[in-house]
Amino acid sequence: MSFGIAIGPREQKSPYFDATVHAGAASFTIYNHTYMPVSYGDPEGEYWRLVNAVSLWDVAGERQVEIAGPDAAEMMRYLCPRDLTGCEVGQGKYVPLCDHAGRLINDPVLLKRDDDRFWLSIADSDMQLWSRAVAAERGYDVTVRDAGAAPLAVQGPKARPLVRDLFGDWVLDLKYFWFAPATLDDIEVIVARSGWSKQGGFELYLLDPERGGDLWNIVMEAGQEYGIGPGAPNYIERVESALLSIGADTDDDTNPFEVGLGRFLDLEREDDFIGKQALIELKEARKRRLVGLFIDGPPLSPNQHPWRVTQDGRRVGSVRAAAFSPRLQKNIAMTVLNYDQSEEGVRVEIDTEVGWREGTVTTLPFVTPPVMRPQTAG
Repeated sequence: MSFGIAIGPREQKSPYFDATVHAGAASFTIYNHTYMPVSYGDPEGEYWRLVNAVSLWDVAGERQVEIAGPDAAEMMRYLCPRDLTGCEVGQGKYVPLCDHAGRLINDPVLLKRDDDRFWLSIADSDMQLWSRAVAAERGYDVTVRDAGAAPLAVQGPKARPLVRDLFGDWVLDLKYFWFAPATLDDIEVIVARSGWSKQGGFELYLLDPERGGDLWNIVMEAGQEYGIGPGAPNYIERVESALLSIGADTDDDTNPFEVGLGRFLDLEREDDFIGKQALIELKEARKRRLVGLFIDGPPLSPNQHPWRVTQDGRRVGSVRAAAFSPRLQKNIAMTVLNYDQSEEGVRVEIDTEVGWREGTVTTLPFVTPPVMRPQTAG
């Protein structure tokens, strides 16, 4: 079963849109009101290219919400449960964001552009609207806007030599989530050591939307000797690596502790932040937990909706993302289960789209990523 997607002015085309169509993009999604390719028609080839070589992704849908002004640093401290003390200009940090009830609403990477200017590189939800509302309610002297920067991801084990060829040896010294401005054939970009895979790589934040095709072509040409090809955030690899997807692995009531993000929260801070008291109370609740699941039987296609998980006929959770792993030759899934059923080795039943299957709870991630030096956490 296949469907088309209507192209119109209500959503944005990324600066790389024409280049991705020329490269053979076969299907798109809409991410932060932006058309984003999700496949070029060869899922297996795109998977192995990411794992073994280098893949080029249009991820301009990762919109950059800029918060700038005299009160920007104060506002960021209030938005973020993570302590930003010591965060330097040129440094990024992974910052789960919560509402006042402690519910997880986004998990962006924060980029500190200057002491009074920050970007939130967001997952798929309207954080610009949220941030504007918070700024207005608190009376912060800031401007909140879309920065207009468009990330182009270069991902895979051969991304390092490719990006070194493009910019020089200095890029290899970037710590994880750190970034620096650069120019490539007079195209201004920000080079960040980041990306939504565990295969290593970089994101190039294009600052001039008129140069998207030029940047795409330059990287693609330079990457030929490394086996580059077009791709997109890879569904199978992200499940293997247990990369969280807001809205797919979470629901409207998910809190950070249930999906393994508690280590990014600093609840002992003296200053206040959104959801602080609720998160303190939720820390000990332990009602649900995101875990791995090996599912028995023949290879399964990715699930089109959450699958019901039961034990002895009683519902105990749901499969959020399922895939067949080429590296493990097993059906794997990221699964939210009641805490009492979430221990490794527990057996459950899964109501898949092709009938009931049995499965075994396991730990995450399914595949341990390679160590790419330097590896300083953001």
